[in-house]
Amino acid sequence: QVQLVESGGGLVQAGGSLRLSCAASGSIFSINSMGWYRQAPGKQRELVAGITSGGTINYADSVKGRFSISGDNAKNTVSLQMNSLKPEDTAVYYCNAHITTLLRDRYTYWGQGTQVTVSS
Repeated sequence: QVQLVESGGGLVQAGGSLRLSCAASGSIFSINSMGWYRQAPGKQRELVAGITSGGTINYADSVKGRFSISGDNAKNTVSLQMNSLKPEDTAVYYCNAHITTLLRDRYTYWGQGTQVTVSS
């Protein structure tokens, strides 16, 4: 079993900052990539940012220059620093990880989600 535990999130005014963190634990052989998705009410879940074990990073166009993702391979964690937040960033944010388990199976795992609300 693998678990993703998220922390951070909350309520912030427009222009403010928040930091999300996610830690993976359990029967992990290796983590191939980790990332953050978000889902606003009435909208589809979308990729916000992702990072591979090799350090390749990608961002959604809407967050480029404002959000920064970082990972720690040794600790199996990923963080998302969100600056200059806008009301349209309001959503539930989900941690995502592509993991090879100790049995050498590959699965995609999701965190439970954390609410980010940006007030205008």
